[in-house]
Amino acid sequence: MKYLRLVFRNLGRNRRRTMLTIISISVSIFIFCGVLILPVFFAIVIKSSAASLRLVCHAKAGLSYSMLEAYGPKIAAMPHVDGVDSWSAFMGLYHNPSDQFPNLGMDPDSIATVWSDWHISKETRDAFKRERIAALVGLDTMKQFNFHIGQQIMLKGTIFPVNLTVKIVGTLPKGTLAPMLLMRRDYLQEAIGHPGRVDVYWVKVDRREHIQQVIEEIDEAFANSSAPTQTETEESFQTNVLQQFETIIYLMEFFAAIILLSITLVAANSAAMSIRERRSEVAVMRSLGFTTRTVSLLLIAESMMLGAIAGVVGTVLAELSVKIEGPRILGGVGLDWLPPSIVVYALIVAIAIGAISAIVPAIGIVRRSIVDELRAVA
Repeated sequence: MKYLRLVFRNLGRNRRRTMLTIISISVSIFIFCGVLILPVFFAIVIKSSAASLRLVCHAKAGLSYSMLEAYGPKIAAMPHVDGVDSWSAFMGLYHNPSDQFPNLGMDPDSIATVWSDWHISKETRDAFKRERIAALVGLDTMKQFNFHIGQQIMLKGTIFPVNLTVKIVGTLPKGTLAPMLLMRRDYLQEAIGHPGRVDVYWVKVDRREHIQQVIEEIDEAFANSSAPTQTETEESFQTNVLQQFETIIYLMEFFAAIILLSITLVAANSAAMSIRERRSEVAVMRSLGFTTRTVSLLLIAESMMLGAIAGVVGTVLAELSVKIEGPRILGGVGLDWLPPSIVVYALIVAIAIGAISAIVPAIGIVRRSIVDELRAVA
């Protein structure tokens, strides 16, 4: 601790170089935090759906294929099924392509049964049933576009060549499906010409022990139809969807590692320049009785302190970004903070960058002859 003041004073010798190094490391730590938060987001999504009694029934050929509308009543009549909700995608644009958010049609009578965990009030459910153009919008989407209850908005068709006007009558709570807009499916079907197709069936089972039985009954019932089904739990469905992004995550992790390596080399060059400029000072300190171990540790500590400062700046920027943009980018799952484990990990990496960058030049300079160093400077 007695050398702490000396370490801080040395950081201010070349303020421009120090600031540029801090900015470089801070940016790399910011990117590092962004990469680390994606697996955390996926884990929260999967965990939040683990206790769900809902099943997802979609075409066996893939989510891009649809099923017959007649499947719904047959599924609803099966034992241990409490409710069925039919979803059809519209995926319209609000103003610009960058303003896109998921928008689909759902059955207005299924909210109280299939989506009871949303805890939507009776008044909102009644308004959704009463208003032909009614829509429910996620809280984060409401905040992002400054929507308000009672507002009418237009969605420009992308899949279908029609534009739809919907009226916001309520909001969806925070959750894995929150950042979206849900309109009445009968209104959507009428607008696009009653194709009689459904993209996804959400099936609510009465008890957990009946889940596997219902899954087998649904898939067996439509196994020989024109559109065979694949039914799975909500947790399994979310896991399979998110696994499609694994390659992207691996690529991001690879590039993040390259960036960290590059910044380490930049910091090492900066540390080498700083230490080389202080050859005479190091020689004088050693001639006054400072051991090579003490001098080298002081130089490394200086670089570690710089890394720590940069790590704090980088994690603070990441924290602010998650709070501001997290609900929109990460899907409104309640991840509006940077997990402590990521903060600790990022700080360790930042300090390690500082330490690694100074080890070689610090050891190299203290191994040189004091006389030769003083003579070279003179």
